[in-house]
Amino acid sequence: MSENSTVTVAASGDNVPRAIGFMVMSTVLFGVMAVCIRLASKQLHAFEIAFFRNFFGFIFTLPLLYKHGLGIFKTNRLSLYFMRCVIGIVSMLAGFWAIVHLPLAQAIALSYSTPLFVTIGAVMVLGEVVRARRWTAVLVGFIGVIVLMHPGADSFTLASLVALLAAVMSASVAISIKFLSRTEKPDTIVIYTTMIWVPLSFLPALFYWTQPTGITWLWIVLSGLFGTTAHLCWTRALKLGDASMLTPISFLQVLVVGGFGYFLFDEKVDRWTLVGAAIIFGSNVYIAHRESKLERPTVTDREINPETQQR
Repeated sequence: MSENSTVTVAASGDNVPRAIGFMVMSTVLFGVMAVCIRLASKQLHAFEIAFFRNFFGFIFTLPLLYKHGLGIFKTNRLSLYFMRCVIGIVSMLAGFWAIVHLPLAQAIALSYSTPLFVTIGAVMVLGEVVRARRWTAVLVGFIGVIVLMHPGADSFTLASLVALLAAVMSASVAISIKFLSRTEKPDTIVIYTTMIWVPLSFLPALFYWTQPTGITWLWIVLSGLFGTTAHLCWTRALKLGDASMLTPISFLQVLVVGGFGYFLFDEKVDRWTLVGAAIIFGSNVYIAHRESKLERPTVTDREINPETQQR
């Protein structure tokens, strides 16, 4: 989904089990959130679901206000927040739409192409130096994206292009967070972003508004709860462990949504999705490992919000 934050990595061996635990919880909860989105889509449009996810997500961030007081709103970069939130809401709307219209495993797997676009953006916008090995990993990753999109196959749909748009916009969000995180506190970024997203997502939701009824209320409340809780677990995981160690765990989400998709929606994970996801997985793991080995913390493997990868 974007409540991003800069993460200070503490590589202490004592923290490794806790970091892995938080990352597993985050991954599973983000996967379950995607399932809630799909269940709510039986009655609501994806854009309306995005609004309710943000609305209830904001409610679940209010404890941050209690913890920090009104001082959490102190900032001199409000314009950058708005720019970052506009980009982020495009990513979220596209990602939610893709979750509703694509097999869950394929939609989530495509979202993991975000680090590939971040690498390109980091070079163009931030002036980061990317050498031949990482460029090769990016190229291999894009081959995985092509495989996932099933070009030329009967199963290719325009919805996969929407999922790719979500990944590109998510990458733009990650780049913008690089600038915000230089001066802003993580919890300030979380609460400002969620608060601004509520009205931004309400406008497109109005065009497709349907009053939620029955169990749909449960799904949209849970989407906000799971999304916010998952993000808090994710930030804590990256504070306790290195991204190169935790990145592989995040791909558990593909298996989680694939399992739910099979049992709840009769979706089967085809070989294209498996092969494409495996290629992207290998590319991302290498990129994270390479950055860790070079000991250069970058936006690519430190500041990508996994929720925006699927939203």
